Amino acid sequence: MAKPGIAGQVVVVTGAARGLGELLARRLAARGARLALLGLEPAELARVAEACGEDAGWWEADVTDDAAMAKVAGEIVERYGRIDVVIANAGIATGGPVQYSDPRTFARVIEVNLLGSVTTARAFIPALRESRGYFFQVASLAALCAAPMMAAYCASKSGVEAFAHCLRAELAPHGVRVGVGYLSWTDTDMVRGADENEVLREMRAGLPFPTNRTYPLEPTVDRLVDGIVRRRPHVYGQRWLPALQLARAFVPATVTRHARRVMGDFETRWLAAGADTHLVGAGGAAASAADPAGPAGT
Repeated sequence: MAKPGIAGQVVVVTGAARGLGELLARRLAARGARLALLGLEPAELARVAEACGEDAGWWEADVTDDAAMAKVAGEIVERYGRIDVVIANAGIATGGPVQYSDPRTFARVIEVNLLGSVTTARAFIPALRESRGYFFQVASLAALCAAPMMAAYCASKSGVEAFAHCLRAELAPHGVRVGVGYLSWTDTDMVRGADENEVLREMRAGLPFPTNRTYPLEPTVDRLVDGIVRRRPHVYGQRWLPALQLARAFVPATVTRHARRVMGDFETRWLAAGADTHLVGAGGAAASAADPAGPAGT
């Protein structure tokens, strides 16, 4: 049986300048998709667009800016004539205990990850209804398994999961499908940036197997791409994640038992190390620079 195809379809990817978004764009372009790339780093977006073929385009846009995203959506439709798939991938992260978190940094994670997905959907739904297309929301292991010192990220990813489920029901009568992508710790700038903090790195390494591993980017993206091409409702970057999905009701109690033993020491060490509240990784730096309220974190 021939594999489902995406050749000729117009695919929008947010957060496309690096990491997961970049490789998703490259893999989809290799299958013949026409890529429209969105992000905050013009030079990086231009580089990725060049790798995705002469028909690929890029737009500098902040996913939290409703007016900018609506304008970009219109320009993409004008250029390509249609939009078939939208991948809401843009995301940032910070770490540390809630009590000591920087309020602006914490809020920025929610704004970009959750409200940015809402803004993305709102901007592109008209085109997706026209094409009876597919909206793919990148969630995370963090939506299935909340962890201490990751409250902002976990809350945002749980939020986008719930948002995507709501959107699926709303758009079903219009022939638009909605998928949610789940992936564990994957080798991206964001995860490497978090690992620069010794306390966060050791806390993650102490999680139960297989949640304590960092997984290679390429096979993770290949699994996501296969699900996107098939327009599946749930797509998993690692093979073991569906089992965790089934067991998620038991996860909070398990995490709490583990945290009761180790969290006090991690909190003390995190404070002693300087209580770093910056957004992590190069993508986090770009998001912080674009923040209309000013750079966040200490």
